[in-house]
This record gives sequence, C-alpha cells and structure tokens, in this order.
Amino acid sequence: MQTTKLSTQSILPLTCSRSGSCCFGKAVMLNPWELLSFSKEKKITPREFRDLYCDFGGIRLTFNGKEDKKGQKACSQYVDNVGCSVHLGRPLACRLYPLGRQIQFDEAHYIYEGNQFPCLTDCAEVLELPKLSVGDYLKGQGANPFEKAQDEYLKVMQNIANIAFELLLDSGLAASGDTKTLAIWREMGDKTPDALTERIGKEWIDSLMIPEITDVIENPILFAQKHNDLLLLKAQEKFGSLQTLQELHEASVLIMGVALHLSRGLGADTKGISELWIETAKSHGANE
Repeated sequence: MQTTKLSTQSILPLTCSRSGSCCFGKAVMLNPWELLSFSKEKKITPREFRDLYCDFGGIRLTFNGKEDKKGQKACSQYVDNVGCSVHLGRPLACRLYPLGRQIQFDEAHYIYEGNQFPCLTDCAEVLELPKLSVGDYLKGQGANPFEKAQDEYLKVMQNIANIAFELLLDSGLAASGDTKTLAIWREMGDKTPDALTERIGKEWIDSLMIPEITDVIENPILFAQKHNDLLLLKAQEKFGSLQTLQELHEASVLIMGVALHLSRGLGADTKGISELWIETAKSHGANE
C-alpha cells in the first residue's frame, strides 16, 4: 500500500466533520497509560474498563456496537448521534486519525496510507472545511502526552525483552545447546493476540496492563517509568533463583511473550520485532 510521509508543516483537510465514520471497523490498540486515561474519563477503575471494553487482556479496544452501512461495528465507546462518550480520554490512535506515526532512528514521522487522503473516502465534506497543518492538528488533538506515553512504552517493551535475552544468554541456557527457546520466540511472534494472551496468563497480563500505580498518573513518562520498575522487580522476584535449564527456558519464553504482547498494544509489527530479537540473540551465541 502506498504511504505518504508528512512534515508538521504539511497542509491537509484535517478539520473533522464529526460524522463519526472513523468510529466503525477499526483496530484501536492501547498501551497501559491509554487504558488508564480511558478509565479516568469513564469514572471506573482500569480493571473495570479493561474487562468491560477491551480485548486480549487490554491491548485492543472492543468494537461491538451498532453496524454502519458497510456492516462494520462501532467502537464500544461510540454513542449514536452523539459520538465518542469518552472523547477527552481517547488514545493516540484516535487523536492521530487519519494519520499514522512511525518512529525511525528515534525520530517521529507522520504518514497516511492509500492513494488519497483517508478522510475523503467517507467524509468528502471535509474539503469544504478549513485546512490545517499537521502540527496544528496534533496540537488541537492534545496528542503530545499520548505520544510521550507511546515512546516511553517502547522503551519498556525493550527492557522487558532484555530480561528474556539475559535468561537465555547469561544463564548458561544458550551455551547448553538449547534450540527450543528461539523457536518458541518465533512462534509467539506469529501467534494471534488471543493465543498469546492465553499463553502469558492472567497474572502477567494484569501486571502488564493494569499496574497498581496510584500516583504520577497524570505524567505519562513517570507512569511508564514506574511501571517499568514494577515489571523488572516482578521478573527479579519470579526468575531470580531459577536452577534448571527447563526453568530458564520457560522463563525466557514467558517474559518474551510479555514483551511481544506489549508490542502489539503499541501498534508495532510483532512478527518483525520477534525476528529482529531472534537474530540479535543468534548474533550473541544463541541457537535455533
């Protein structure tokens, strides 16, 4: 599919007509801070929001509302003839739409996909509204703190994966001739999100998506950093005294599954990331 790269100065028909057509048939992925933001606006706990309105342990918003003329279901937060019921808590994917965001060499780039600007497919009336620069649109959407959360959780994702590397490479597991671990890393990268959710299990899914953090919740960077510390502490408590190669293998697989599950919630290419991490491990002596 054709991709168009944009700068913050790019001028586009970004003034929303508020028709609600973008609230149907999407896959809106969530990181833990976005789940928290939704729950605050809904005035329920993150656990309640996750259990009522999310799929796969919290990484995707449920779309189970009324159908549009194309047969696409509405977002669970969409109210007919009103719009989003939790608009102030909406995640980055909704704030950016119809734009996408890519990180390359630690720099963010904005894009849209397709041969024409996506809004024109269902909302041609936007051509009659004032045009905006990408920068002005993002400012008006309040995207900045959500971009910060996304970027910080990419670091959390890598830190979780690093634990899996340590369990494989620094424990004697790879040196033992183990070939099972990388094979399962690859398998998990290709698993459906529901299968990976089941493999990880409720305890780690809860730790990943609904951390017990009650302070710093207004600051996405501090929230993600505190969450990172909680996850690393949990891993140390669970894996710090493993004895057998089988235990090390199972731990490396489990924690890599957690990292890959988070990657999907961040909208990343989970299969591609899995392959990258496998090649990195092989370059440091692991076998497959």
